[in-house]
Amino acid sequence: MSAESANSKQVGDETEARILSELVAAGYSVSVPFGDNDKYDLIVDDGETLHRVQCKTAWANKPETIRFNTHSQTTREGTYHEQTYQNEVDAFAVRYPETESLYWVDISEATEQKMELRFNAEIDHPNINWASDFEFDGELPQ
Repeated sequence: MSAESANSKQVGDETEARILSELVAAGYSVSVPFGDNDKYDLIVDDGETLHRVQCKTAWANKPETIRFNTHSQTTREGTYHEQTYQNEVDAFAVRYPETESLYWVDISEATEQKMELRFNAEIDHPNINWASDFEFDGELPQ
């Protein structure tokens, strides 16, 4: 199925499956919560800690930058709602489909609405979130 014909649920399911596969291949035990009522998509066991993980799909935002949502968007009874994941998840696992790269962003480092990860810039500003700092290399940050 092409990306153009995939709906957001299908894209999200593929992202979740790819992230789960990468985590299992890296040696982590991964559980999937039953039902759709939890704010997290996966529970990752690193042998010492259980991490509540929200899976997200990133998109190209501007040159050298990808972006992903760090809040949920729902419509209930015709009313639009946004809610952050603070105190609900421990980390975001982010997939960028264009390159199949994965990123692990601890909730303490995430912004509240949308987060940008930058690949390259002409300046080095302290507010830039460098993609390389969050790239998943098979090990969860300590």
